[in-house]
Amino acid sequence: MSQNVENQKREQRQRIRQHVIEAIAELMDLYGTTHSSGQLYGIMFFEDRPMTLEEMKMRMNMSKSNMCYAVRSLMESQMVVKLEEKQDRKDLYVAETNFFLAFQNFFTVKLQREIDVMTRAITHVLPELTELIINEQTPDNERQAALPDLHKLRHALKYYEWLQQFVDDLKQKDYFNKPPGP
Repeated sequence: MSQNVENQKREQRQRIRQHVIEAIAELMDLYGTTHSSGQLYGIMFFEDRPMTLEEMKMRMNMSKSNMCYAVRSLMESQMVVKLEEKQDRKDLYVAETNFFLAFQNFFTVKLQREIDVMTRAITHVLPELTELIINEQTPDNERQAALPDLHKLRHALKYYEWLQQFVDDLKQKDYFNKPPGP
């Protein structure tokens, strides 16, 4: 194969990759992760080896602080892991390339945060709301206005109990009937 044809095919492959990287970035942005973090995950997804922060910084043309934030965000979502081994005393990072595991990791982290925030808020206000309703000093119109809030919050707690069970199932890593890994 001529050098020219080889270069054309390499460029074609890079365009294909870039298209998918942008789609990943767009999706991750949709789910609350920065576009640049999504791009970084996409780049790392296609790498056949771990990368250092410096390599990522060069590929993304980002500042070191923004790169560290993106990597930390991806690590919190378990989309990227830091390896024990190092390269020239530099930390190495690798992307989770199994989309089933990436889905499980990403969504269990995001959903668990939602559950924790909302459950904490609801359980914090329920006693005060209940007291407001049963207190003899509360005017009847306020009591009647507070009752629907109490019902809505109790219903929300049932939802978050269900969602917690869903997250626990996701964490089991066998939630999906999935084909074997790569």
